[in-house]
Amino acid sequence: MGEYGRPLAAGVALLERAIDYTLGSLRSVTPAVLCRATPCSGWNLHHLLEHLGDSLRTLTEAATGHVAGCPHTTEDLRDRPATGADPALLVRDGAAEMLGGWSALRDGDAGTVCVGNQRLTGPMVAAAGAIEIAVHGWDVARSCGERRPIPPLMAEELLDLARLFVTCADRPSRFAPPMVVPAYAPAQDHLLAHLGRDPDWFAHN
Repeated sequence: MGEYGRPLAAGVALLERAIDYTLGSLRSVTPAVLCRATPCSGWNLHHLLEHLGDSLRTLTEAATGHVAGCPHTTEDLRDRPATGADPALLVRDGAAEMLGGWSALRDGDAGTVCVGNQRLTGPMVAAAGAIEIAVHGWDVARSCGERRPIPPLMAEELLDLARLFVTCADRPSRFAPPMVVPAYAPAQDHLLAHLGRDPDWFAHN
């Protein structure tokens, strides 16, 4: 494996771990909970799952080296007509397709991913995708009334990456202002707080 292949393989492995965690959260989704609020302000669970499906399709495109569009906004999701499809099943299918695309990459493939007028490295895109997938897995679990902590080692890795990738320029358009948690709080809580989430959201809803 070449010099580039190692970070790409690590990024894909992190994606796989994030997907495994989130698929576990999806087991709690039933039609009865789709209207529930989520830690993502303005989105119910149905909106969140549609957004996650859009993000997975974008990541699948990214494995080809080019992303033509961008994920939908909250307003877009609210205006989208209902299809009657099971959003959790669509997310599961999308996750399998996305991971298959990234796992099939050979050393040197997806060295650069063009997103609009930006050029990003494949490992960077994979790592950013892992952050989004894992944190939305936590969102889904909390919306369903479940406590499913992000695995500690993965949370530590994602926290380091999130501090690099999510800056003041991303707020408030993509993320809410960071929240304050105790210094001794686990890595998961610091990750969620950095991304504008209340780690105790479940306790207040």
